[in-house]
Amino acid sequence: MTAHTSGSPFRTTGSTETPWQRMAAGGGLLDASGRMLSTVFEEMTALAQRTGAANLGQGFPDFPAPERMVQAASEALAAGHNQYAPIKGIPSLRTAIAEHQRHFYGLELDVESQIIVSAGATEGLTAILLSVLEPGDEVVVFEPHYDLYGAVIRFAGATAVPVPLLPPAFTPDPDDVRAAFSPRTRAVILNDPHNPTGTVASREFLGQLVELATEFEAVVVTDEVYEHLRFTGDHTPIATLPGAFERTLTVSSAGKTFSATGWRVGWVSGPEHLIRGVTAVKSYMSHSAAAPLQHAVAEAVGFPAEFYERLLADYRDRRDILVNGLREAGLNPPEPQGTFFAIADVSDHYALAGVSTAKDLGEHWAENAGVVGIPVSAFVGEANRDLYTDWLRLAFCKRSDVLRHAMADLALSL
Repeated sequence: MTAHTSGSPFRTTGSTETPWQRMAAGGGLLDASGRMLSTVFEEMTALAQRTGAANLGQGFPDFPAPERMVQAASEALAAGHNQYAPIKGIPSLRTAIAEHQRHFYGLELDVESQIIVSAGATEGLTAILLSVLEPGDEVVVFEPHYDLYGAVIRFAGATAVPVPLLPPAFTPDPDDVRAAFSPRTRAVILNDPHNPTGTVASREFLGQLVELATEFEAVVVTDEVYEHLRFTGDHTPIATLPGAFERTLTVSSAGKTFSATGWRVGWVSGPEHLIRGVTAVKSYMSHSAAAPLQHAVAEAVGFPAEFYERLLADYRDRRDILVNGLREAGLNPPEPQGTFFAIADVSDHYALAGVSTAKDLGEHWAENAGVVGIPVSAFVGEANRDLYTDWLRLAFCKRSDVLRHAMADLALSL
């Protein structure tokens, strides 16, 4: 029998992990001794608050959500939309999502059976993975990646099979991609545009994933929360590729597109036979996202094309302020093709700061340069971590004056 610490209901010794320990370990929140750690986002945000540095670590906008969307939320509250929404989401939001997918990507979705609204993309992704994974399954993931993926995969008793996105281009070796698939592969997770690297998937890469997912009968889980923040070319959902839709579950949300990360309204779309499973799991998680906010997001998703064009132009300006500032500071960051993150190899600055990793430099910058970033190694498992120890991620989803001030402070500190 597994031993327990006196007074504790949790297993602390032996080979069997409790469910919460599996999730924490999968997300990188347990050290070798089993001690619970804070997330790197919490650590860097606390560091920014303590030092007064610009928080370019955590990816949340510091400017208002669209005025009309906020007004619509107020109107929904005043109209009495204060009770449970349908588990699938309110009809007007599902209809808006279907029209959005048709307008931008030519995807035809059935409002009743192929769309479900979730409490943010996080719940949508979690419900997807819990609906398809069994103990012993494998999931192909591309590192670096959002920590949620590993947490839920391990919680489900499955195993993440990482494929590195190789710097400095941050593209995978096609041979590594093929080698990651096996008869045990149940799913592959794609994040496009990609956090934290700011890259976008090529048509060749997307095609290879569809081919391999079909060969191994795997579900494609595609995290597209940055779909409207692609600076190079048009976004191509993998679900639009021939043979992909019937095995693909697509996730997006209002948080990134509408600068409302705290609203927690997301959605999943895909074929009915897969959405049924997502619905079953999601029903016993949040039941439904906040009803009045769903009404407001329904209006926002239907904003005219001009809104999305202005959004991209605004973020392109912010991107250029950050990237040009880093270059003036002697760095050579790749120009982000998507998302609101930039990454840079900061190893040339180690000697000036007396440090040896991007994580240490990030802490030095917080104390001495007024800028906080996130080490890219925080998004990577142990096996591939050495590939990314010199890379730092910085968010440009901030006001232009904040970015200019932060880049000026960084230049002055060097």
